[in-house]
Amino acid sequence: MNKIYNPTPDTWASILERPTKTVNDIEQTVKEIFAAVQKDGDVAVSNYTKQFDGVSFDNIEVTATEIDAAVASLPNELKEAIALAKANVEKFHQAQKTSRVSVETAPGVQCWQEKRPIQKVGLYIPGGTAPLFSTVLMLAVPAKIAGCNEIVLCSPPDKNGNINPAILYAANLCGVTKIIKVGGIQAIAGMTFGTQAIPKVYKIFGPGNQYVTVAKQLATQFGVAIDMPAGPSELLVVADDTAVPAFVASDLLSQAEHGTDSQVILVSISKEMMDAVENEIQSQLEVLPRKAIAEKAIANSKLIFIENDAIALDLINEYGPEHFIVCTANNDFYVDGIQNAGSVFIGNYTPESAGDYASGTNHTLPTNGYAKNYSGVNLDSFMKSMTFQKISETGIQNIGKAIEIMAEAEGLQAHKNAVTLRLAQIEKV
Repeated sequence: MNKIYNPTPDTWASILERPTKTVNDIEQTVKEIFAAVQKDGDVAVSNYTKQFDGVSFDNIEVTATEIDAAVASLPNELKEAIALAKANVEKFHQAQKTSRVSVETAPGVQCWQEKRPIQKVGLYIPGGTAPLFSTVLMLAVPAKIAGCNEIVLCSPPDKNGNINPAILYAANLCGVTKIIKVGGIQAIAGMTFGTQAIPKVYKIFGPGNQYVTVAKQLATQFGVAIDMPAGPSELLVVADDTAVPAFVASDLLSQAEHGTDSQVILVSISKEMMDAVENEIQSQLEVLPRKAIAEKAIANSKLIFIENDAIALDLINEYGPEHFIVCTANNDFYVDGIQNAGSVFIGNYTPESAGDYASGTNHTLPTNGYAKNYSGVNLDSFMKSMTFQKISETGIQNIGKAIEIMAEAEGLQAHKNAVTLRLAQIEKV
């Protein structure tokens, strides 16, 4: 890993740069695929699936028979683990429900806010080298709690034209209404425009590679909302001599094994801790099945020595990590002071993988610095806030004059007239 000692603030931007391609490198490819899917629908989707995934089939929708086979194929131990994780995710997201907010802003003027579910949502579940069935729980569970009518799931098929059985099992368990064997840019395009097989949705959720991330951003130009621009995974750990080096190394590697474009960073006020973690990483790396992937991610990663907690916190807020682990003698300082992070993990016995699977929090989080202005997925992500108002005769009399004056000052006479006519009608009675 790259070791950096006491970098000055003017170098932070370059030091903390993510190992991702620019949008310009990807955007043209994404636009071409979007245009083809918009024009040719399922034909284009099938062509790109054959090109990128090396598989072709007549029916891209998962059948009930395939789901039954997936359910039967999974060991009970895994089913029980998924059930435990699902229960915890449900508890945490169920607790996020809020009641109607109602207030009388003036006598006779009643205003309230209610939340309504987004009717049609699309869930993108990565497959590839790591089929993320846990992401199904993180997206489908809150979608179901919110009350979304249609929950469409797209995930890339393997070379045999199948979706990983654990993904199918979790999707069926969580109430997904339609499962489609399509991944990549073509899946996002399909959910954006709608095809014969893929329903058009109103909002798209889920992580993916850089191509999927740019595809989601392009989808917003066609009236489809997205959860966030979630790209390659990242983790920042702040640790001092109170941390356990083996634990810290295991957390860094747990994110490094996601993909070659993942990034992990250790920030420490202890040079001894940095050295110990580096040694542990090399030791643990040797026995990982995904060693080749993790090694490439480690090459993009940093060990940064900072002389004190205050400067360390400033650097961390500048980076805005997706995942942030705090293992220091001064945990409260970091927990109270962190402004930009997707999800925070506190103490030696809170591994990032707990949030990935079973603690209950959501693991679909903003990456690439978007933690500065995006939240992670939560129950409200699947809902819209709508405002209502009801004004009585007394109410319009109380605020009518102010409306007339303001409308006239803006030069909007029809706005003024809408109030003037009502006030005149009341005076006649």
